[in-house]
Amino acid sequence: MDFGQIREILSAPDNVPILGLLGGVAFFLWYGLRQARAMDRLAVQLEADPALAKTHHRKTHPHDDAWEPEVLVWPHLLKVEFLAAIIVTVLLLVWSLALNAPLEEPANPNQTMNPAKAPWYFVGLQELLVYFDPWFAGVVLPLLIVIGLMLFPYLDASPLGTGYYTLRQRKVVLVSFGAGFAIWLAAIVVGTFIRGPGWMWFWPGETWDHTRQVFEKTRDLPAALGPVPVIAFYLLAGWLIHKFVTRTELDRRIYARTSRLQYLTFQFFAITLLIGVPLKIFLRLAFRIKYVWVTPWFNL
Repeated sequence: MDFGQIREILSAPDNVPILGLLGGVAFFLWYGLRQARAMDRLAVQLEADPALAKTHHRKTHPHDDAWEPEVLVWPHLLKVEFLAAIIVTVLLLVWSLALNAPLEEPANPNQTMNPAKAPWYFVGLQELLVYFDPWFAGVVLPLLIVIGLMLFPYLDASPLGTGYYTLRQRKVVLVSFGAGFAIWLAAIVVGTFIRGPGWMWFWPGETWDHTRQVFEKTRDLPAALGPVPVIAFYLLAGWLIHKFVTRTELDRRIYARTSRLQYLTFQFFAITLLIGVPLKIFLRLAFRIKYVWVTPWFNL
């Protein structure tokens, strides 16, 4: 195992933000889940005994038995924001002194970088080009992601979970967003730390050999099947998502508030982005299947 190369890759100025991103995501995920579990336990206790609400509030008056209607911006919010601003300022100052900016010499057409990688915030998109054609990975997928994020607030018909952490009341939303975010993080990590010269796959610890040559024979699903595999996939995935969305009484009440248009739109984005993309990646890596649907106009 080449520890020197691992250290060189991890300490590269372009890759340090990714390590910070992974550490920040892990910390805030833990903290958010911790807060959500505490709120869910409290909600269950209050549902069982509403009288407990009188003992779980911050009183504004010694004889006040109601929940405090508001929390003042000062000092509750501004002191936290001020402390966060100081911490971020110090972090950026130390970062700028300890690491050089990832600037390089002017491009030399006689000496091409290998591997040539996009900046860390685009390297996930570059990784997706391995599994999909450029028209899909570079145009359709980013467009669907942006449109899906724009539509997300309008597809959510539940009034629960607004202004407080919760897992029990927001399982579908949290699983959907978390799955999409995890896929994007995984693509960034693979594109940065796993893909070496020639965009070939190197496991952590393997030396990046610039002379290595890999001949991988890919194959497609039979063209005679046409759109049948895609249609069957959408039907099966839609059924599984519906079972997950309506598996509890609370979920069924939220589902009843959702219009048919909202639900079908959610199903389309969930099937395409959250299940279809990782499934196609798995088929390519495990079985070397490049296209599941071949047509004279496009390949998918």
